[in-house]
Amino acid sequence: MAAAALALALGLALARAEQVPLLAWSSHSSLWPPPADSYEGHVVTEGQLRALLAPALERGPHNVLLFLQEKLSVEDFTAYGGVYGNKPDSAFPNLEGALGGAPSSLVLPAVAGGAAGALPRMLAQALGAAPLRVDGAALRQLRLNASLPALLLVRLPHTAGSSLMAPKEVLTSNDEIMGQVLSALKEEDVPYTALLTALRPSRVLRDAPGPAAAVGPGRQLLQREEAGGAAEVPPPLRWPPSGTPQILLWASNFTVAYEEEEQDLTARTFGAGASVDLGGSSWDPQEARLVMKYDGVFRETLTITLVLRQALFAVSGRRWGWLSEVGVALGGAPRGTFNGSGVAAPTPLGWRCGRLAAPGPLLVPRSPGDPAARWRLLLQGLQVQAFNVTGPAFGAASDCAGFFAPGVWMGLVTGALLLGGLGYGLHMLLGLRTMDRFDDPKGPSIAVPQSE
Repeated sequence: MAAAALALALGLALARAEQVPLLAWSSHSSLWPPPADSYEGHVVTEGQLRALLAPALERGPHNVLLFLQEKLSVEDFTAYGGVYGNKPDSAFPNLEGALGGAPSSLVLPAVAGGAAGALPRMLAQALGAAPLRVDGAALRQLRLNASLPALLLVRLPHTAGSSLMAPKEVLTSNDEIMGQVLSALKEEDVPYTALLTALRPSRVLRDAPGPAAAVGPGRQLLQREEAGGAAEVPPPLRWPPSGTPQILLWASNFTVAYEEEEQDLTARTFGAGASVDLGGSSWDPQEARLVMKYDGVFRETLTITLVLRQALFAVSGRRWGWLSEVGVALGGAPRGTFNGSGVAAPTPLGWRCGRLAAPGPLLVPRSPGDPAARWRLLLQGLQVQAFNVTGPAFGAASDCAGFFAPGVWMGLVTGALLLGGLGYGLHMLLGLRTMDRFDDPKGPSIAVPQSE
């Protein structure tokens, strides 16, 4: 009973950590029931989301517009939104106007992250149309037909997507993009249904301290925080699952993207609810293969293979292990391969990196025409160890962030240029010579012999 209660609590904590809001509105009326409080505090699953969107997809317009943000949370609206849409410094004037003037609208404060990530696939299946990525300028070039289904996808950056802009400025910019797209649809006079959601939640820093004020029905996205501490970090993925582990892998975020679709595999890879198949993995003293298979990803079986090798290097006099390649295959399609570059550490150590992306500086496609060009991988907080594993926990690790990072090089080069300019200036000052004769314009001219 205690173990079951612990697993249930862990599952609820993970569900709360992965929830994102979803807002939908349409130019047709009577697609959803009047707003109610029944959705507040409830995390909508993929099946429930499909049922809630079914009326709009069946009886509503065939032109569906999906605004997909990488990260978004309810706190974004509570921290930067206007009260009843009248607050002058609101970051969502266009969104509030669209929701307020729409004949039908649906507000879901909490949707499971997996359900939101599957939304492009869900809409494509319901409409029978592939997602078309557009922006405001491209939308004006399209000629939409009210009788033909169309799924338009607009990608928006998340609140921490720019180090030069504050979160509120990024949200305001996103709202302006939505306003441009909605204005283009209004000019075309084409009926549509629009949705706004995100792939993962974000953390928002409030402009002013203190709790947000409670407001009326215009603030349906407000949600009471539940008491409880942070969820316990799941153990790393290990192979073999039982006995002495030989390969350990951990990542705080594991995301894979294929063309225009993106899936978060973190919950399916790590923790009690993991559903990854490691049956094809293998290990020997020279090479370790971690084969991870996922069913139902992009409507096929997704296989991700990590190949780690070790060898003795005579120059350093020690053995080194490195991530040789990362393979990605979907169903029976050709396998894409990313070659590792610089992902190495002395064999007694593991390897970790704050952010490992493919394609990226450390993982590059094997060749220009390799199928890997259609894939994108992101592993944040990555740590992997395949040699000299002594137990279910990681040992010491070598970090991927070296001393001579780009920022360090910029500082060194800039400092060298400034120091060189200072040295040249001092050299010029020390080389100045004063004249021992002075010419008075009011007095007689000074005759200087040629010998001097």
